[in-house]
Amino acid sequence: MLLPIKWLKDYVDIDVDSKILADKLTLSGSHVESIIELNSGIENVVVGHILEIKDHPNADKLCITITDVGREKLQIVTGATNIKEGDYVPVALVGATLPGGIKIKKGKLRGEESLGMLCSLKELGVKDNVVPKEQRDGIFILDKEYPLGMDIKEVLGLYGEVIEFEITPNRPDCLSIVGMAREACATLNKKMKYPSINISKEEDNINDYLRKIEILDKELCNRYFARVIKDVKIESSPLWLQTRLMEAGVRPINNIVDITNYVMLEFGEPLHAFDLDKIIDKKIYVRRALESEKITTIDGIERSLNSSNLVIADGEKPVAIAGVMGGLETEVTDCTNTILIEAANFNDRSVRLTSKLLGLRTEASSRFEKGIDPNLCQTACNRVCQLIEEIGAGKVVGGYFDNYVQEKKESSIVIRPKRVHKLLGIEIEKSRIIEILESLELKVEDKGEFLEVLAPTFRLDLEREVDLIEEIGRIYGFHNIKNEPLVGVLTKGEKPYDKQIEDKSKAILQGLGANEVMTYSFISPKAYNKINLKEDSMKRQCVQIINPLGEDYSVMRTTLIPNMMELLSRNYNYGVERAFAFEIGNMFIPKEIPVKNLPIERKTLCIGMYGETDYFYLKGVVEIFLERLGVTKCNYLREENHPTFHPGRTSNIIYENKVLGVMGELHPDVLENYDIDERVYIAELDFEGIVEIAKLEKKYKPLPKYPAIVRDLAIVLDEDIMFKNIEEVIWSKGEGLIEKVELFDVYTGEQIPKGKKSVAFSITYRSHERTLKDEEVSQIHQNIVQEIEKTFKANLRS
Repeated sequence: MLLPIKWLKDYVDIDVDSKILADKLTLSGSHVESIIELNSGIENVVVGHILEIKDHPNADKLCITITDVGREKLQIVTGATNIKEGDYVPVALVGATLPGGIKIKKGKLRGEESLGMLCSLKELGVKDNVVPKEQRDGIFILDKEYPLGMDIKEVLGLYGEVIEFEITPNRPDCLSIVGMAREACATLNKKMKYPSINISKEEDNINDYLRKIEILDKELCNRYFARVIKDVKIESSPLWLQTRLMEAGVRPINNIVDITNYVMLEFGEPLHAFDLDKIIDKKIYVRRALESEKITTIDGIERSLNSSNLVIADGEKPVAIAGVMGGLETEVTDCTNTILIEAANFNDRSVRLTSKLLGLRTEASSRFEKGIDPNLCQTACNRVCQLIEEIGAGKVVGGYFDNYVQEKKESSIVIRPKRVHKLLGIEIEKSRIIEILESLELKVEDKGEFLEVLAPTFRLDLEREVDLIEEIGRIYGFHNIKNEPLVGVLTKGEKPYDKQIEDKSKAILQGLGANEVMTYSFISPKAYNKINLKEDSMKRQCVQIINPLGEDYSVMRTTLIPNMMELLSRNYNYGVERAFAFEIGNMFIPKEIPVKNLPIERKTLCIGMYGETDYFYLKGVVEIFLERLGVTKCNYLREENHPTFHPGRTSNIIYENKVLGVMGELHPDVLENYDIDERVYIAELDFEGIVEIAKLEKKYKPLPKYPAIVRDLAIVLDEDIMFKNIEEVIWSKGEGLIEKVELFDVYTGEQIPKGKKSVAFSITYRSHERTLKDEEVSQIHQNIVQEIEKTFKANLRS
């Protein structure tokens, strides 16, 4: 949730800066995600008035404006098509700074001088997803006349901070500005200033406009409150209202929709406006949908319903999916004259299941599914009417409909000060306990040995004594409570073998310089395209998420490579020169015959790196990692057909004819898909397969008693012959006396024929039973040379 500090100050006297406020709210239990600066580095952008627009003589798609900025009139060239003479617009003067460090300079566009720039909201740092549709593709047109030369930050409110909070599901009351204001008051020991709700004038009677509202399913709807507005004028909202919504992350639509969204953000009660003239018979029924009943929602999609879904209906058909989304037929449009304002309280479980079934999650459903105080309905609806009246968007009709099935009242909870001490471990004076509880707007009556507390209806999470003790602890400050050691008896236990291997693996890789990372198991189906997987690849057969957060998280991964590449790409584009990371995580393989719809989970290790590295560095990391887990004598066979990797710079890791994984350099096409201009090296290994063959126990091997003889071997052979094949010949002809073979030089260039390479090996000979003679070793070495010359048509390098 986004909390604009300017908005918060309407209800609380904030006398600390945003950083201190965020720290204090975090300590009192409201987790702060980030603090967003609204200014974003804007300087020297002012209000301008377009006096004249004329065609550019040298460009069809440009025009020349004469814009008055107060102290002077400037010629500014623009390609905008949504401006007209008389508009008031933001003007970035020469020398101005825009978000991202952009500097505005004097220049010429197709031969015409331009002394500044007319700005869109996006250019002023406003996120594209909250910019009004009509303003998205052009210059931002101000809603009225403003003093020329006035700083645009003052006009648009581009100053101050917005705090982003992570609200836990048990605190739906905090999904509102008023709710967070209560938290701020309790944290800072301030008094709450609730908005004053007054409707100065009401006309006519609601019964002349609306005949009936009936709740037919009282289990799924506890309250339905409605008012009517007549003589509605649909237009853009005032700038103050638009900026408030945009700061809170909501895109302005029109004045009526904006006010309902504003009040939803303010009080946490979702509201909906219907075009009353399109309600058949002027009757509203809250009922379950009929089987296969259909409704086209305001997003233009026809949706099929069933009897588990609650709908708002008129005399003929559904006009909204209760608590989720309104219907297209009764949507407020430019032609709307009379509207019905709905403030209702729907069953949280019903809304959650309907939203999940339809794959449709909205701001309204995300609030209803957590539970909402039914006593908010009337307050929120009247607040909407007040704001509509204040901005002149319509006239409020007298009276209201209020169907309240079961009134929710304050709950009574008994709390014992002795119990507070026992659970928190500190002595808190009874007077301080009362002060804390009352700061949270709880009514407290001292009964001597205990306190009787009335919890307000908006605190749905307060049910028992321990809930109140938690409130006391967080406002008192858990950081103010002294740490005490836990008291208890620990039972002897040991980690499972696979967990021991996993811990050992992480320690090895961290010791080699890698950073452990953790990524989401959900990925986008497009990720398989980015790593060049073929259309018929088995890895494309993935588990689909029924109710995903979005397309980017809609399938379960069958490989960790896309996650690693996203991470490396992000670091590379942030300017990180070198990255070396690993992840041990699950991949998910769908079953042909699902058992309880659960896929097969297979633990996988992925290693990724770029910067000052190459294939051999990665191979060294993998070899050391496997050897330290007791997995030796692995073969690395060249792989040329893996579409994700560079052909010829990739190998499969083989252990006793079983493929443990693949490693190598990424294909250039894959790097281009991730916007990386540097070579990237990836290894993906079957971690569960490694666990099966790992050997943590170490065997003692005595030091050799007899000396070794070392001989070097330099040969010239064809470039495409692999070192592994040469090593196999050396070992095969060593008569059991070779202890070690090391490749120490590879050379191509001058003195070496084209298509050839020179390779040099160091061969260590040793017997564990006797001292080797020089003549004996020379004969074996000569046999090796002859076999290499014969097998590979090689020549000794002189």
